[in-house]
Amino acid sequence: MSAPTQRPKVTAHEARQTAEAARERDWHKPSFAKELFLGRFRLDLVHPHPLPAEEDARRGEAFLAALRAFCETRIDGARIEREARIPDETLTGLKELGALGMKIDRRYGGLGLTQLYYNRALALVGSASPAVGALLSAHQSIGVPQPLKMFGTQEQKDAFLPRLARTDISAFLLTEPDVGSDPARLATTAVPDGDAYVLDGVKLWTTNGVVADLLVVMARVPASEERAAEGHRGGITAFVVEADSPGITVEHRNAFMGLRGLENGVTRLHSVRVPAANRIGPEGAGLKIALTTLNTGRLSLPAVCAGAGKWCLRIAREWSGVREQWGGPVGRHEAVGTKISFIAATAFALEAVVDLASQMADEDRNDIRIEAALAKLYGSEMAWLIADELVQIRGGRGYETADSLAARGERAVPAEQLLRDLRINRIFEGSTEIMHLLIAREAVDAHLSVAGDLIDPGKSLSDKAKAGVRAGGFYARWLPGLVTGPGQLPRSYGEFGELAGHLRYIERTSRKLARSTFYAMSRWQGRMELKQAFLGRIVDIGAELFAMSAACVRAELLRTTGDHGREAYQLADAFCHQARLRIEELFGRLWSNTDDLDRRVVDGVLAGRYTWLEQGIVDPGDDGPWIADATRGPSTGEDVHRRVP
Repeated sequence: MSAPTQRPKVTAHEARQTAEAARERDWHKPSFAKELFLGRFRLDLVHPHPLPAEEDARRGEAFLAALRAFCETRIDGARIEREARIPDETLTGLKELGALGMKIDRRYGGLGLTQLYYNRALALVGSASPAVGALLSAHQSIGVPQPLKMFGTQEQKDAFLPRLARTDISAFLLTEPDVGSDPARLATTAVPDGDAYVLDGVKLWTTNGVVADLLVVMARVPASEERAAEGHRGGITAFVVEADSPGITVEHRNAFMGLRGLENGVTRLHSVRVPAANRIGPEGAGLKIALTTLNTGRLSLPAVCAGAGKWCLRIAREWSGVREQWGGPVGRHEAVGTKISFIAATAFALEAVVDLASQMADEDRNDIRIEAALAKLYGSEMAWLIADELVQIRGGRGYETADSLAARGERAVPAEQLLRDLRINRIFEGSTEIMHLLIAREAVDAHLSVAGDLIDPGKSLSDKAKAGVRAGGFYARWLPGLVTGPGQLPRSYGEFGELAGHLRYIERTSRKLARSTFYAMSRWQGRMELKQAFLGRIVDIGAELFAMSAACVRAELLRTTGDHGREAYQLADAFCHQARLRIEELFGRLWSNTDDLDRRVVDGVLAGRYTWLEQGIVDPGDDGPWIADATRGPSTGEDVHRRVP
């Protein structure tokens, strides 16, 4: 039995250094969202709305038609919810359809769909079963195919991509029982041994891990001076691992509030030998590979959220038209009508955000790392609100399960299930709180690039002097541009008709957002990173501005193509007015808030000064540790891994 895994002891500074080292520091392409945070509204980067090539659209639509037929006849969402597993015949059918290879190039046996049509496929599948949508997304967005596509050798692509396109399901293994968004503390090790590495560790929440054939495993290669001299620096590294390798045990299949068919488990690796040829990229590049993969991989989650928004709109429309109270359909009462308007307008915006970001990814003319992160953040938060409003509109029937409704002879609408299923999206692939920090770091990157040394206590006076010169030149050019702009000219953006006022608002507000960020950095300097609540509001304002931009551009596209243009303008107008109210509230809370008071209360809670408030309830009990001990030896229990024909 191997020695227990030793978890690295990491300081806050070291953790930040690890995260910073994994960032893509350079901006080789323009970024609409980055410019938005800097006070520059670059409408030319998103308008006219990019469109797919004719052949890509033809193949994409053909697959969507086949997938729709499959979803309607061979995916039983109620059964998956009831049995808490995806039937083998469903997985087999997805393989036969080619759904495992939607994003894999046709030269390897995949379908070679664009990001746009891949995301539309996920939205369609997710409306039939969110668990199936999650399986396909985890397999292709963060599983083995995407990192191989971006960083794999030709030999690795030839060996694995044909399998992944048709037969093999993949999973991504990064999280550990004591490591979530702080990878500097990663404990799983990969010790070099000749022409192989020996992996030891425990991975938690391995989506698809229970049924996977191939794994992407992140493990820490020990650093040594001898190997460094040979060009191997060690550090967090990515590996492709065969799921049936000796020493791999799926010890537990996790159960959750929602996504009950999710094939998610706890995987232990005990002295697992992995050929060096299976290493993706150089040693130490694993975290950068993971984050780069997520730049586009994150778009799959808001795609499912956009599909959920459409589903909620349809149920809200049908229910509100037939349910009568107080002499008329409930949808005609203003209290319910405002909820329906919110659902419709936001569903339109969510689809606009996903389609725009997806097409930008396909064109590859722009750097979309911020756009993808904003789409994930905004989609997960707004879809949750949409589902919550649908449950409220449905009332008691929204809270009742679909099976119970059917048993009483009513339509089996799983509104409460959707609420449970969507809740994880605010945690998946970067929680809302982590997304706020990630986006905020990118949003202030230009400032830190020129003035970071000024606020870094570790820098010398000479470094600070040089940074002062750089900062002076940058701000002398940048700040004057934040005073006035086309948003103050009444005829600007006139081609957008009645939506022109919203575009002028976006331009003005973008400059206001940049001024607020600059003022905050001047005020707090090195303490800015501690102002997480403030940064979260800055990011939320940027997310609303991005969504408004996407909604207006999409409405104009639909108008020019003659496809529901008038209705699209109405939805975009309603959404933008709703978003502006949220933005103004966020601006108000930038400087007038309870952040300092909240911090004092938190100190009191953690110090135990309010335990008297917890009296009067049943003791929650003490059934075990908060976090499982991942350093214990290999399980002697049964391997719960199930193979799929």
